[in-house]
Amino acid sequence: MKHLYLFLAIAGAIVPYVFFIEFITAHGFNLGLFIPALFANGAAGGFSTDLLISSLVFWLFMFSDKQADRPKPYWFIVINLSIGLSCALPAYLYFKIRNQQTAAAVQGIP
Repeated sequence: MKHLYLFLAIAGAIVPYVFFIEFITAHGFNLGLFIPALFANGAAGGFSTDLLISSLVFWLFMFSDKQADRPKPYWFIVINLSIGLSCALPAYLYFKIRNQQTAAAVQGIP
């Protein structure tokens, strides 16, 4: 699963930027145009709201995870805000599994 999460994090970084680059090419870095476009119609508004709520749940999950091998959440919030949840969530899961495997190897657990 670890490698699948890494692949999905990379895909989650590339695919959304295809659309962002299309918007930036047409309109530049215009947040005044970008924000209303997120809610341009019911379908876009539904997806945007779903993504915002899912991001909030992800942040709450990261901060409530008290396991010693959990990744620090701050980098994943930056990834979430700058790239998107499609990259941040699988990246977090990749590093969580990697940290667990590293801790198990140090303790000699197969």
